Amino acid sequence: MKKILGISIVLASFAFANMAKSDINSDIYNPLLEDNKVVIKMDLLTNSGNKQIGEIIAVESDYGIVFYPNLSGLDSGIHGFHIHQNADCGATDKGLGMKAGGHWDPQNTNNHSFPWNNSGHKGDLPAIYVDKDGNANYPILAPKLNKLDEIKNKALMIHIGGDNHHDKPAALGGGGARMACGVIK
Repeated sequence: MKKILGISIVLASFAFANMAKSDINSDIYNPLLEDNKVVIKMDLLTNSGNKQIGEIIAVESDYGIVFYPNLSGLDSGIHGFHIHQNADCGATDKGLGMKAGGHWDPQNTNNHSFPWNNSGHKGDLPAIYVDKDGNANYPILAPKLNKLDEIKNKALMIHIGGDNHHDKPAALGGGGARMACGVIK
């Protein structure tokens, strides 16, 4: 009888532990479970051929489009993050990722600005943060963007430098060269 009771207690403990574990994990949001999403494969741009570094999942929210990065192998720090006008990450004689064109600017404002300011490029996004280990996994809310269809057939770009969301002292926020890119399909 004691043996049966002991085994029952052990089995109940395992069952309770597994239930608790599954309850904890079920509270973590996973954008891949969304029906309406876009998965953007991202590549590190190099002269010796691009290298896949992960993906960014874009989903619609009540507050704008949210980008969920799952990237590795990047330089740590804050980096300019933009939607560029062309769905092409190729290089030109001017540099890596230049076939993507300029920041997406459907209203032709010719003005780099804050991600919430409608008087600038629609492709101006909040900066992306890369941790000391080269990983980017912190969500980014883009309040100027509402529907996934409006960003399709464009490029998503990460720049080497940061972004001050102005054209001064350096044009386009000072982000500089293009570091990583993905085509939004």
